Amino acid sequence: LRKAVVNVVLRQAEELALLAQDLERSNAELKKFAYVASHDLQEPLNQVANFVQLLEMRYSEKLDQDAKEFINYAVTGVSQMQTLIDDVLLYSKVDIQGIDCALTEVDIALEKALRNLQGRIHETGATVTYDNPMPSLVADGTQLMQLFQNLIGNAIKFRRPEVSPKIHIGVERQEEEWLFSVRDNGIGIGPEFADRIFVIFQRLHTRDEYPGSGMGLAICKKIVECHRGRIWVDSEVGQGATFYFTLPVGGRDRTSGRRTQSYFLDRR
Repeated sequence: LRKAVVNVVLRQAEELALLAQDLERSNAELKKFAYVASHDLQEPLNQVANFVQLLEMRYSEKLDQDAKEFINYAVTGVSQMQTLIDDVLLYSKVDIQGIDCALTEVDIALEKALRNLQGRIHETGATVTYDNPMPSLVADGTQLMQLFQNLIGNAIKFRRPEVSPKIHIGVERQEEEWLFSVRDNGIGIGPEFADRIFVIFQRLHTRDEYPGSGMGLAICKKIVECHRGRIWVDSEVGQGATFYFTLPVGGRDRTSGRRTQSYFLDRR
């Protein structure tokens, strides 16, 4: 009887191993397809955009207002498609390239994200503050920068009319993980959409209201999960939103004697 049980267990283990191999191969093929398709789609889109713009430049005086509007629609559509392809490519790269983990100073990754967003910060009059110093941990510095950039960029985008964005990035240690928070004073999100917003291509607003591909938070979720963390949101409509994510503890704890630092004010 014992031999029969052992044989059954071994057979099931072999079947699970084969299924895992098939799943890994299937995922690898899907990721490769997304990567190749994104690259192959970029070139014809660039040609369409270039020729449409060339058409407008050469024959502008011969085109009536309707024709000029049609050209504008075409250029806008191509631009939206290029943005979508870029985001799909970025999403697929998180898995295709894997994560290149090394000891990373979180405040350096955050500062890089803020520099990339400085035009939008200045344009909207946003104030961004963060706990300083922040910890060091073992992570992919580029992906950590992208994570902060997406979350802060969203906080700036989804601001309330006539209200300057106020954003604070906080961090605290909870046993074997760091809990990060990105809090804003924007339009907020209904609790019923708390899970949906992290799904790929999901949007709560039209592109006319808020531009974008609906990929930003899905990319954030992918990055956090690849680092063995979790991400969620706490929000109500009209009351701002706080996005939380966790990352495993690693590196040096430099958070003693913490103070709040303002990115915007330090660069006036």
